[in-house]
Amino acid sequence: MKILVTADTHIPHRANFLPDTFYERAEEVDLIIHAGDFTSLSALREMESLKPVIGVSGNMDDPDIWSMLPELRVETFERVRIGVYHGMGSPLGIERRVREKFKRERLEVDLIVFGHSHRWFFGELEGVYLLNPGSPTDALFSRRRSFAILTLKDGQFGVEKVDVP
Repeated sequence: MKILVTADTHIPHRANFLPDTFYERAEEVDLIIHAGDFTSLSALREMESLKPVIGVSGNMDDPDIWSMLPELRVETFERVRIGVYHGMGSPLGIERRVREKFKRERLEVDLIVFGHSHRWFFGELEGVYLLNPGSPTDALFSRRRSFAILTLKDGQFGVEKVDVP
C-alpha cells in the first residue's frame, strides 16, 4: 500500500493550488494522509477528488474543517498503527510535544504523522517513528517544499521524501 503524506497546504492563503508534483505522485498512491492546515474546505475537496483522504484539523483551518475532522486520530493500514495530529506551539521541540500528546491520550502507535512547523522530519523518539512531511506549498520555514510517500507492507514501512521544485 502507498500513501501520500502531506500537511500545511494552506490553500488559498500560502498558495492557490497544489504543485504539479503532488498531482503526479497522487496517481500512484491508494490514499492521502493530511496532518492539518488545509485552511479551506476547497483544499480538502480537491484532494478528495484525487484519492480518499484521512485528515485532521490544524490550528489555521476554517471552522468547517474543524466541524468535519478530528484533532487527532489513529488508523491502521497493513498492520501499521498510524497516529495523525497537526501539532502546536513553537517549532522548537515539536517532535517531543507531539510524542507526549499520544502518550497522554494513551494511544499506542508505530508512526506519528504531524505538521505545523512546515519542516521535513523523519526520526524515532521513544520507540515511535515520527514523520513531518513539510509543506508542498510553502517554504517559509524550510529551505524546500516537500511531502512524503509512505509505503506499507506486512507491518513494515518505508518513507520517501519528495522535494517540490
